[in-house]
Amino acid sequence: MSKNTIPFINCTDPYHTLQCYNDFMYVYVNGKIVHAREAFISVFDHGFLYGDGIYETLRVYDGAVFKLAEHLIRLFRSASLIGLSIPLNIDHLKIAIYETLIANALRNAYVRLTVSRGKGSIGLDPDLCPEPTIVIFAQEFKEYPKEFYKNGIHLIISATRRNYKKAVSPQIKSLNFLNNILAKMEAKKKNALEAVMLNVHGKLTEGSVSNIFFYKERTLCTPSLECGILDGITRGMIIDLALREGIQVNKGQFTKKDMYSAEEVFITNTTMEVMPVSQVDDQRYIVGNGAKFLRTIYQQEVKAYIAEVKAKGPSLWAENE
Repeated sequence: MSKNTIPFINCTDPYHTLQCYNDFMYVYVNGKIVHAREAFISVFDHGFLYGDGIYETLRVYDGAVFKLAEHLIRLFRSASLIGLSIPLNIDHLKIAIYETLIANALRNAYVRLTVSRGKGSIGLDPDLCPEPTIVIFAQEFKEYPKEFYKNGIHLIISATRRNYKKAVSPQIKSLNFLNNILAKMEAKKKNALEAVMLNVHGKLTEGSVSNIFFYKERTLCTPSLECGILDGITRGMIIDLALREGIQVNKGQFTKKDMYSAEEVFITNTTMEVMPVSQVDDQRYIVGNGAKFLRTIYQQEVKAYIAEVKAKGPSLWAENE
């Protein structure tokens, strides 16, 4: 198989195939696709021992992976920032992702690609690990409840501060997620879906798994990268779309009081797209037209992108065409 060819599944009844796989899951582990029951990594893997590794999450629409190249470019950036050499190039990783989708007969899916430092002796020295571990799994995508988009969700400002950007660069999408987990635990205790963290200077950064936006005085505001956040791919798209539509955008440094006094708040990430917020701590908001409009044009962009990718084919969507 050419490294530039994206594989496709040859199936005359994709719906029957999907049903056949309902009770099974296949995982890509270091070049092989195996049943989930056989998908193991070593207890001496430094990803497990030290959180030494990186990852990306992707969303698949109708068999096409959205912004696949952008996610993989960011993966390699994360790898370079921790001195991790990925043994597969971008083309081979694309094929591995699609092969994992095919093995699981999924057309609308959540995909996670993980690269750890690999198996090695006890110790922090990266040279103890001769080969990275690469794992890809795909699961059927479960839509968020419609009432979340209609009525908005509840956020909190967590007491947990975001990692200092000069200690651990937020541009590394790292396996070490304890900072975010502690914030998420705070949110759960207060029956909130997400927690927004401040940095060491008391400025807004991001949620545990999302970027944040708010409208104030007809301006779309979002924390800048200098605040210590990951440059989310969905975040970047929303900023570009807003500017295209003539919406003023302020990427700056904001306090929680700035968000409390906002007219609208929403969060973004790959899976939830644009999610409106109805409450931050005790402050309540309407689900306004700003978030609704941006979600609509974002989904239009997704549809156009997927149509363009599918037109290039062949891939997973070509199974019955």
